[in-house]
Amino acid sequence: MKTENVGDAVLETWTVEEVAQAFDRDEIVLIDVRTVQEYSFEHIVGALLMPMPFFEARKLPGQSDKRIVFHCGSGVRSEKVARKCIEAGMTRIAHMEGGFGAWKEAKKRYVGTDMATGAPKVVNG
Repeated sequence: MKTENVGDAVLETWTVEEVAQAFDRDEIVLIDVRTVQEYSFEHIVGALLMPMPFFEARKLPGQSDKRIVFHCGSGVRSEKVARKCIEAGMTRIAHMEGGFGAWKEAKKRYVGTDMATGAPKVVNG
């Protein structure tokens, strides 16, 4: 995990492996900040959707039970959202390096679309 001090806050950048392990242990809430269309086409199983254009940091729950980790397609949007959280007063927030593209490259499980039927299907990497 990489960390960056931003004023009094810490921005964490987690690897795909760190996210996958913490997610499997139910230690984090994984929030996808991509568009509704991107999420509908393919997404990480169990990830919640909060598209960046509609994102409001003050509406997020606290992190006393589970940490929040954001992800997007490549890591750019999720970092922007994480920085918005810091601007809103959060002192520790994380995002996933490389985004969903890195997740797929690492052969992690996700929900995709069966191109023959248009139905969702689980892809085991």
